[in-house]
Amino acid sequence: RWWESSPGAWTGVLGGRVWTLRQDGDRLWYTVYDEEDEHEEEEQDGCPAKAAKLDVAETDRILRDYFQLDVGLSALYRAWGAADPLFRKVANDFPGVRVLRQDPVECLFSFICTSNNHISRITAMIERLCQAFGRRLCCLDSRPLHAFPSLSALAGADAEARLRALGFGYRAKFVSGSARAIAEGLGTEGLCQLRTVPYAEARRVLCALPGVGAKVADCVCLLSLDKAEAVPVDTHVWHIARQRYGVALGSKSLTPRAYQEIGDFFRGLWGLRAGWAQAVLFCADLRKGQ
Repeated sequence: RWWESSPGAWTGVLGGRVWTLRQDGDRLWYTVYDEEDEHEEEEQDGCPAKAAKLDVAETDRILRDYFQLDVGLSALYRAWGAADPLFRKVANDFPGVRVLRQDPVECLFSFICTSNNHISRITAMIERLCQAFGRRLCCLDSRPLHAFPSLSALAGADAEARLRALGFGYRAKFVSGSARAIAEGLGTEGLCQLRTVPYAEARRVLCALPGVGAKVADCVCLLSLDKAEAVPVDTHVWHIARQRYGVALGSKSLTPRAYQEIGDFFRGLWGLRAGWAQAVLFCADLRKGQ
């Protein structure tokens, strides 16, 4: 949900607010925009949103949490490089790759949209989802911006039909079905509390939801539930494991067993933050493909 709104500046929605971020050396500059009043909504279309006057300590806390700035990357890169010559070779061109700490609801439903999909289409789908179900926040450069939908909005009786009309196809059933399952079971708070349980337990709970398999569960575990050892394995990572690391697998396709073997291999190689190291390799492979 972030886009380059001007050269070197990125705008997106975080914590129910619209932000613009820009990095300058080791500093991160930010603007947070005011949420518009309902009665002003019509008047503000096409007008720039106003910068919000927020508590500096709170904005600092939000950004530190989201980018996990308390995790020291330099020491991790050194440890991964010492254990893995291939990582050491690639990492020089990809410093500073961080795993975000996303909101669990947003993370889960965004990744449900990724099945058999590509990035530009996923981005467009999530934008339509937020416009249709999320609270409007403000308007920037004639572009209305919305919060990610609440669990109750996605669990509504007509949600599946509305999602199908928005072009979600078979994913509409998974989005509305998972929203209902969580609303009737864990609840939003229970989903967030998966941060405190062991990785295997969080993964098991997620895989019981409609449309959530091992890869989506691992993405949610890594990117929102503090399971740094989770290694999402897709075809990119499968090929990296086989072709660049020579991992010998018992099958020639990505079976559940092969999936587990690849994850275990990288956890053994990179340690407790294997998911973070995998993110660096994934970025490098993606850039190579482009």
